[in-house]
Amino acid sequence: MEPKYHLITYGCQMNKNDSERMEALLKGVGLSPTSVKEEADVILVNTCSVRQSAEDRVFSVVGQFASLKKSKPELIVGITGCMPGRDRDGAIRKRLPIVDLYFPTKDMGQLPRWLGELRPALVNSTDPVEDYLKVHPDREVTRQAFVSIQTGCNKFCTYCVVPFARGLEKNRPLKDILDEIQDLALHGCVEVTLLGQTVNSYQAPDPEHFSTNNPYKDHFAGLLWEVNQIEGVSRLHFTAPHPLHMTDEVIDAMTLPAHLNYIHLPVQAGDDDVLRRMNRRYTAEQFLDVIDRLRAKIPNLAIGTDIIVGFCSESAEAFERTVELYEKARFDISYTARYSTRSGTAAWRAFKDDVSLEEKKRRWNVLQEVQERIVYEKNQAYVGTIVSVLVDRYEPPKITEEMLAMPKNIQAVLAAQPGTCYGNSREMKLTRFAASKEYVGKIVDVKITKADMWVLEGELT
Repeated sequence: MEPKYHLITYGCQMNKNDSERMEALLKGVGLSPTSVKEEADVILVNTCSVRQSAEDRVFSVVGQFASLKKSKPELIVGITGCMPGRDRDGAIRKRLPIVDLYFPTKDMGQLPRWLGELRPALVNSTDPVEDYLKVHPDREVTRQAFVSIQTGCNKFCTYCVVPFARGLEKNRPLKDILDEIQDLALHGCVEVTLLGQTVNSYQAPDPEHFSTNNPYKDHFAGLLWEVNQIEGVSRLHFTAPHPLHMTDEVIDAMTLPAHLNYIHLPVQAGDDDVLRRMNRRYTAEQFLDVIDRLRAKIPNLAIGTDIIVGFCSESAEAFERTVELYEKARFDISYTARYSTRSGTAAWRAFKDDVSLEEKKRRWNVLQEVQERIVYEKNQAYVGTIVSVLVDRYEPPKITEEMLAMPKNIQAVLAAQPGTCYGNSREMKLTRFAASKEYVGKIVDVKITKADMWVLEGELT
């Protein structure tokens, strides 16, 4: 019987992209995927460490494997991702006694060798891969794809585990990135999202592969230009940039035809003292200057952000300055987090987590109310306009109990009605409209008839 693996992925888009590489490795040595963990010979969990709740979820799910491991002693359980990456003293590892493999993402290429050592008959090859970023991700053929251009980070924000979990910044060769995107385009991909911890700090280790007619000196702007030249890629996005690297050239490159009309630009706080303690390396005024430069070049640009409330010693007045910055920037969406201490970080060593949980919740609610008001106001401008949507989901018509009580011929007519298609506009606004399943994967024009906070409703034009 063919050996099987079960892969669980938590966390960000980069973790999902890493798991696609892991799937390629596992399939390459003869394992096949299964969605049923009881069938698996290998269970791997790709972990996130951004908050304590993310790690607690991993401890819980691994605990559930204990009984499975007891009934199936040969089962291999592995933990990878950010948790092992940041576990410098082995304290986390001690809490996972049933785990056989425990390794950071960068060591993923050793999986064939490790599996062969634990169960020699399980794999058909034990040859390791020295650079896991060279592994071609195993993707289902889709219209959308995430492409990592960089891993690790050099910024050392005091609250963040990424430099410890993923190491220092490492940029992929330009040629590898462009070859991967070219291959995606040849297989029907139309939307590419470039991934990096501070994605716009990208520096090509092989700049000789930039086209001679590329107009940009900034390497990230140059990469955006190169991707724009790839036939078939009509929607281009990147996440997450750092405000320090939003050069005029990068902003100019965002006006190229493929680029989506959206940017996700983390601010984290609106108070200069808090930003300094976070080691964000910019002031609130400097961040707002980036916003002004973006909107001067792209007036209708939709902008999202990340904010942390309740960071160490954030006073009520400091929080109000974050609210003021939000009002000035008028973000289209914010992913707001309540600060939680992460062991090993500079904030854990140097600062006291002295804002109460109740106050963190209150501040979160204040920002949520501001966000909902602003996004509802901004979304009204879409009513009556036409947006371009890449359809990625379909829901059939709902069959209600009332419908089931109707005559069969009426049921048939109602069941034949179109369902609902969903997708994002170029502003990353979730949009829905009545249509059949055949539209999934297509780019269509939708005239917006109604705008809510988190969804635009419309009809095909």
